[in-house]
Amino acid sequence: MADGGEGTAEVLRTSLGGEWRTASVSDPFGRPVEARFALLPDGRAVVEAAGSASSSSQSQDAGASGLVVGLGDSATVDGGAGLREVVEALPAQTLVACDVANPLLGPRGAARAFGPQKGASPAQVDELERRLSSDPALEPYADLAGAGAAGGLGAALASLGATLVPGSELVAEAIGLRERLRGAALVVTGEGTVDGASREGKVTGLAASLAAEAGVRCVVFGGRVEADLPPAETVALSGDPSRAEADLEELGERLGRDA
Repeated sequence: MADGGEGTAEVLRTSLGGEWRTASVSDPFGRPVEARFALLPDGRAVVEAAGSASSSSQSQDAGASGLVVGLGDSATVDGGAGLREVVEALPAQTLVACDVANPLLGPRGAARAFGPQKGASPAQVDELERRLSSDPALEPYADLAGAGAAGGLGAALASLGATLVPGSELVAEAIGLRERLRGAALVVTGEGTVDGASREGKVTGLAASLAAEAGVRCVVFGGRVEADLPPAETVALSGDPSRAEADLEELGERLGRDA
């Protein structure tokens, strides 16, 4: 599964088929990097903000007839300022798979909800909020669900004519997750931090919700657990990145014994 963040292109390419292409883009610090995107059998290209959404302009040069942009796991909170410098137009049928449903501004917005996660101090968060709120190009789209995804890239892409959709729902439909849950005994899902944002469109929140609808036991793990996702069971791992593999092995052994 994926929700618009890192891995979305991989999941869609694996489930639907297609091939990888590469594009030369700039990272958040302006350094040149090679980003890959998936070209699906139906002609759509899938690019990720986690890799660099600016590769969307080069995906059109590769013959893509449509575009899916995955938003999540970005390093910036700039309202897509860099992207808007290089992308002037998008294909008519551009879908933006947002990993969260947050608006652009306010306590649930790009700066205040996610700025601290990206290392912004309280003063920097205030400045980021001020910049986002004073951008006239973003103002008409500030209240859209997903506008605050990937540091405001949602609002930026909406201003270019794209349609914002819940990323986890888009991927769930593509891989037939609801059908896969029929007759399942257990759903296991997780993320780095399980918190209130997990209910805002993240994989964990959707998986837990769909498992509950199907009457299937669901276990949600996280390096940190700051909120529960009832009726799913939440499991806090050590939170030590160096122990990630060992943590997951131990969780798997425990779940195996429970079965």
